[in-house]
Amino acid sequence: MKCCFYVALQSARVLRSSPHTAGSTDQVSSAIRSRSDPRCKSPVTTTLAIMKTSHRTAAAAAILAVGVLATLTARAQTIPAIPVGSLTAFPTVVQTGTKPTLTWSINYPSVVKDYIDITDNNTITPKVNLKCEIRILGAGVTSQDSKGNIIFYYTRGRIAFNNNSFTDIWAGRNTDSLVKSQSIIYTKSPVVKNTKIYLGGQYNKDNKNNTNWAPFYSSYGTSRNVWALVSGDLCPDRIPGYNAPSLETFLKPYLDSTNRVKIGPMDVIIFMELTHTNERDDGFDLQDLVLLVTFTKL
Repeated sequence: MKCCFYVALQSARVLRSSPHTAGSTDQVSSAIRSRSDPRCKSPVTTTLAIMKTSHRTAAAAAILAVGVLATLTARAQTIPAIPVGSLTAFPTVVQTGTKPTLTWSINYPSVVKDYIDITDNNTITPKVNLKCEIRILGAGVTSQDSKGNIIFYYTRGRIAFNNNSFTDIWAGRNTDSLVKSQSIIYTKSPVVKNTKIYLGGQYNKDNKNNTNWAPFYSSYGTSRNVWALVSGDLCPDRIPGYNAPSLETFLKPYLDSTNRVKIGPMDVIIFMELTHTNERDDGFDLQDLVLLVTFTKL
């Protein structure tokens, strides 16, 4: 029984998924930029103002396995990055000298790049029909008031498929409850295979829900302002190091100490820079809007 218990415990080892936390700040800068995105309905020119028993133990093993697998199943509901499976013994009641037959199977986690392509570092194309869910991790366009208090700017995230126009999937500020809880802001099922998915964003210069939007940056084309990365990818140089004070708080749970992405196996993280175009500028840090896209097989 001792040996069986050890095997079951070994099989219960799981991988951890990334937590969800929130909060952040950023600094300001200014520059004049002209940007025209063919996916946006109108070009914008503006001033930027921000930033695996024996017969005696077979029955016990089967019972123990049920408990282990129940735990795995429960955790799999919230942690997708774990193997799951089954273990059965037949017959479940045996006489001395009789050996039961054990049957088991293990399903290993999927890897998102088996199901999608990422081109130009930012455009996502499913290879099969998938369900898509998008969470907002943070929105880091800020400025300061006269007393030095951080002001988060009204920002919006947008999505487009193939040649269709962009539509809003979220609009608000980093202080909103949806952002603090890093909630799902958009769901689509199915996203049909070979459909190109473009994501973009912009902030409002008046910090209001009006028409005075700063330039729109998206993954349409070869823009360096939007990046799509999967677990294990090394972040672009412009994203601050893990221990850098300029790294947004909401990003830290999704990076490791070597500045590699640490997310679920079916996730894609989207980094956006909404206030600068010059990658040499200190303000170009790809933290102005960050989304987590989770795909599920149908």
